[in-house]
Amino acid sequence: MALYVYAITGKDHPRRPDGLSGVGAHPTPVRTITTGPLTAVVSDISEEIRPKRRDLQIHREVQEHFMAGAVILPMQFGYIAADDQDVRQALEANTAAYLAALDRLDGCAEYHVRASQQDEEQLLRDVLQDSAEARELNNRIRAGDPDPQLPLSLGELVARAVQERQDALGAGLIQALTGYAREHVVHPPAYPDFVNLSLLVPHEKKDDFLTAHQGLTDQLADGVDLRVAGPLPPYSFVQ
Repeated sequence: MALYVYAITGKDHPRRPDGLSGVGAHPTPVRTITTGPLTAVVSDISEEIRPKRRDLQIHREVQEHFMAGAVILPMQFGYIAADDQDVRQALEANTAAYLAALDRLDGCAEYHVRASQQDEEQLLRDVLQDSAEARELNNRIRAGDPDPQLPLSLGELVARAVQERQDALGAGLIQALTGYAREHVVHPPAYPDFVNLSLLVPHEKKDDFLTAHQGLTDQLADGVDLRVAGPLPPYSFVQ
């Protein structure tokens, strides 16, 4: 029977999967497979697993259950193995790499930070206030200047100014927060975000990190939303 794999951890992990049920339309108990110094957290499945809300939630809950006890290597949703032997072979073939990754991630959790511009009209007003060139173009358009290039020129100028402001603000936010992390990954942001940052934060720095995040939130101008999610399994830091 095929297996759904949630995570890899050390064989001495203190948490047991007692009472946990796995993903799928016909959930089976979550169990572990141990080979040498490593343990895989799995459940049996008899059908293709799709990213439905319930299964996504179960996937996350199983990982969080084990993460609360000790370090894990979280698998992305949908990781399937053929059978128990397939899992054992994978653990044996990659023992050194998995142990090194567990050691690197030990004592940490992932936190995900996003920043977005919620009030775009205020940002445009700020650009017009600070840029004499933008004000001049805007005034000519409002006065009825028929030049068809004016709106395009103004739009391009404003877009550049907005991008420069967000790039500078994003760089400052990233610099202010990465000092609390053992590692960090800057992801390409998706609109309306202009910061998409994952941080591997040691447990002993959690409170300082969250205090710094709140301080930055309080300092930001109106219309900028700085959000944090975590602690999370360290997806962004598993090779």
